[in-house]
Amino acid sequence: MKRIILFLTLVNCCAIGTFAQQANEQRSALSETAVALDARSAPALEGRLLTQVLNGAEDSPVTNIKLSVKNITPNFYNYVSGWATFYDANAIRCGEGLFKIDALASQESAEVDTPGLRLRCSPQSWRIVATNLMTRTVDIAKPTEPAPPAEATAIQERPARMNFIISIDGEEHPIQVNNPITLRLENGSHKIVLRPVP
Repeated sequence: MKRIILFLTLVNCCAIGTFAQQANEQRSALSETAVALDARSAPALEGRLLTQVLNGAEDSPVTNIKLSVKNITPNFYNYVSGWATFYDANAIRCGEGLFKIDALASQESAEVDTPGLRLRCSPQSWRIVATNLMTRTVDIAKPTEPAPPAEATAIQERPARMNFIISIDGEEHPIQVNNPITLRLENGSHKIVLRPVP
């Protein structure tokens, strides 16, 4: 009897977890805009299909499509990646492809493709899911971590390092504050250190 109750409890937990996951997944018709959410379940990206002919089959799958991805947040993303997933008339997944964008400003759109896609049906709906939303300081597609203690915050509030470039006779050398650079010149090696004014 205990085993049966344990088994039923396990089945109910799986069903609740699956229902919660599906509640976040927003499928759209092929002619509609699909929305990808970030880790906080806030809308982050909008996707629109640019490829109109999506007639895949088991023996001749569609292997690539074009879509437009728009950043609908106020954040600037250094890197964006995600999945475009397609479903047939019975809501069965029949293909998915990965998309990547190197930089995407707020309210900016970019055309991307999905190499590696193997669409084996004529889909009726689709969705996009963001897997990486890398901002200048943090990846907000992943769950947030607890706030650091006050001492760690005080250490992090030091001024950020500034990058400089030294140009000597047209040859450029990157340098950071307090990081020395050694230059080999005709009359020997010279060590140059750039320091901020106290």
